[in-house]
Amino acid sequence: MTSESNRRLPKPKNGAGRNLPAAVGVGVGLGALVVLAVWLGPFAWYLVVAGAVAVAMWEVLTRLREHSFFIPRTLLIILGQAMVWISWPLGAPGLVAVYVVAVLVLMFGRLFHNGRHRPPINYLRDMSVGLFVLTWIPLFATFAAMLSRVETPFASGAASIVAFMLCVVASDTGGYVAGVMFGAHPMAPAVSPKKSWEGFLGSVIFGVITGALSVKLLLHHDAWVGAIMGLGLVFCATLGDLVESQFKRELGIKDMSQILPGHGGLMDRLDGMLPSAMVTWVAVNFLANFHGF
Repeated sequence: MTSESNRRLPKPKNGAGRNLPAAVGVGVGLGALVVLAVWLGPFAWYLVVAGAVAVAMWEVLTRLREHSFFIPRTLLIILGQAMVWISWPLGAPGLVAVYVVAVLVLMFGRLFHNGRHRPPINYLRDMSVGLFVLTWIPLFATFAAMLSRVETPFASGAASIVAFMLCVVASDTGGYVAGVMFGAHPMAPAVSPKKSWEGFLGSVIFGVITGALSVKLLLHHDAWVGAIMGLGLVFCATLGDLVESQFKRELGIKDMSQILPGHGGLMDRLDGMLPSAMVTWVAVNFLANFHGF
């Protein structure tokens, strides 16, 4: 009976590509940390986001330095922390102000790295990559931190964070399951050969359903609005994953680091969440301010 049932089950078209038990264990641990931080309140959530930003920036900047990019690692990590924490009292205007200061520090500092009498080497390349890192990690991540401070008449900041996390996790899970089971048509083989259209469809289905349910039950708004938000987060998460894939491809590396068994580096888990956080913050504020939310 059991063998006959097993023959009826579809066989995976692709390998899991990771140590699944370790990946599940680490994923559960990270999920528990997020739940605890959300339950404890905004300050705990800011601590988690700030810690993630510091680790992710260290991973990315270390890999860049190993490949002959000259970018001031410690200085950029400090500036990234300033971007996160200034948003606590000053919100988005404070974030933009510190981001601009960080850009100026990077532009001017790199210009005179070799002193006044020697021209900088690879100035445009290194300065541009530094700006990319500042935008990619601390700028986008700070929107995730600011979700904890978005209060509406019918939903707390904690509910917004949970809705955001559920949508991104659902997108990742749906894409992974569908890709492993049915993936046959590469989406962008030149960037990420393992990402398939079948996996993307799985992400869309899981993300849209989760978005509709989470917005309806947690944010107390129409389910169709949640479906649209879920779809938007799927696109952002997918594109974020492709961006990191291209980043690693150009450096010739598989993972950003090995600090998370079964996952690689922390940045390998945050790639889809970072742009999605910004979109969620914009969506929640729009609903709150213009739809009587």
